[in-house]
Amino acid sequence: MAGPIRFRRSNEAWDESRVRRGLYAPLDRQFGATLSEPRVDPPSGYAARRLEMDNGDLALFAWDDQGAYWLGNTETPETLWRTDKKTFDEAPFAVSRWAQRELLADLDREAPWLTAFRYLAWFFLPVLFSKDGRETTRSFFRDDAAGFPDASREEGLDFYDRFLRTGVLEPSRYTMASKLGTSEYHDFDRMRATMGEFDAAKLLADADHAFVPEVEYDSGHALDFVVDDLPVEVTRPAAPRNRRAGTPVAALRGTVESKTRDQLAAHGDALLLVDCTSFRDDEWADVRAEHPSLAHDPAVVFRYRPSGRCEGYRHGGVPLDLGGGLAWV
Repeated sequence: MAGPIRFRRSNEAWDESRVRRGLYAPLDRQFGATLSEPRVDPPSGYAARRLEMDNGDLALFAWDDQGAYWLGNTETPETLWRTDKKTFDEAPFAVSRWAQRELLADLDREAPWLTAFRYLAWFFLPVLFSKDGRETTRSFFRDDAAGFPDASREEGLDFYDRFLRTGVLEPSRYTMASKLGTSEYHDFDRMRATMGEFDAAKLLADADHAFVPEVEYDSGHALDFVVDDLPVEVTRPAAPRNRRAGTPVAALRGTVESKTRDQLAAHGDALLLVDCTSFRDDEWADVRAEHPSLAHDPAVVFRYRPSGRCEGYRHGGVPLDLGGGLAWV
């Protein structure tokens, strides 16, 4: 499976002739390609070209007298195979800014409904233009309201746009954006589960807790966050209407039981955040009324609405103060 798009850095000498010979020619033979000027002016001191393939793939290439940067969701030409990969933050600022503006300009034409939410579109560029995820991620945002079950697309996207505007997740952009997936297959349940980690990040941030995402442990597991020294794992039950569990409470308990047999079996002290944002109002009302006990302690069960309102309840002795992020019910 291809990952999120990254730059490739070449330290060799490049000119127009070599671009045509080493990049355009093999891609044209493989896919049919068009070599053109970029739509956005390249950084000062750089020359740049777009390579657009007949199958919809895209590559950007910029070079100066020190080397070159390639960014693409197509087959990498052989001359760049042994080059180092760099994220948007690791590449020079001017090159990264140019490339992202170029991608956003493309997205403006292809999905203006998405670029209306500028912070969300910018944050997820690494997967919105990834080789395998460009169709699935756009479809998820377009057709599933980013996972909200009873909200409009605009309401769902605005919720995450407002959160990403805070910049809390910028230091972990590639880690978090990649969680949404670069799969070529549509799996909205998995994508909704991923957005549960964004919901949990918002819950922690709104309660003024600093956190580190995706921390590897000696157990072989990676837990979703660490707050100070406290491991935090996130799970998101699939909507009860879409699973055999039948009732909201059974869906909630079943998901937590599965989690306790996996990551939490080796991390019994972890705080479990259970995101019920996929539940409709009537489904959440059942959970809200019963406060069901769970297989793991400590845990917080919560649910967001697109307005930003969050409700939840505690199970066990929760070691973090989360009162700034939600209303206890």
